[in-house]
Amino acid sequence: MQRSVPNHYATLGLDRRCTLAQIRAAYRALAKQFHPDVNPHSPAAVAHTQELNAAHEILSDPDLRAAYDQELDAPKQSSAPARGTKIQRNISQDVNLPLEDFLRGAKREVRIHDPANPNGAEVYELIVPAETAPGTRFEISRDETFGGFVQLRVKAQPNFRFKVRGSDLRCDLKIKAERAAQGGMEMIRGLTGGMVRVQIPRGVARGEIIRIANEGLPKTRGGRGDLLVRIMYRVEVRVTRGGK
Repeated sequence: MQRSVPNHYATLGLDRRCTLAQIRAAYRALAKQFHPDVNPHSPAAVAHTQELNAAHEILSDPDLRAAYDQELDAPKQSSAPARGTKIQRNISQDVNLPLEDFLRGAKREVRIHDPANPNGAEVYELIVPAETAPGTRFEISRDETFGGFVQLRVKAQPNFRFKVRGSDLRCDLKIKAERAAQGGMEMIRGLTGGMVRVQIPRGVARGEIIRIANEGLPKTRGGRGDLLVRIMYRVEVRVTRGGK
């Protein structure tokens, strides 16, 4: 059984917004009024004086008052769910997905940890359709006890081969210096596992970007982004011995 918390503010005839000066003034006036010398042979006056002393001791100390306020509010907070009050509470959370899942779709079990839920983690099923763009948001209704909804934003999980820029993907392609000088065709593995042709222009510069259309991630309004291939190669340095 939860113990009853005395209302020290009511004892002093004040509300919770009162200042320290008001607390001291009310205590002095009431202590004088109910002092045992003024009220001889009155057990009620003695008891009330003890209540006034306790109220003044706690409310005149900022740290004790803060702790007391929390204790005063605790029964209200714990009894709110018991009254069947429907609390409207919306939660937002990010869900990281492998890049392939944005193309082929996915089903994920998402756990939400809300400190206000005494039953622990909430579990929801997130269904991501095929061709979903990164950054898409999904709303799932929460349990009726709390109301509101869970908003889940799908984001691209870091990938060792590709870097994500919106709906575009970026990767590096290392070639030989001869290929850079002569140009030609190279092959790289795309997001879905298939091979993608990369046409190397003659005399391509190191760090130059070659854009391959429609090999990126889905876009919000349909279609796919591009694959940006950065050309990397080592410059050959020839050292010749000069004449004497």
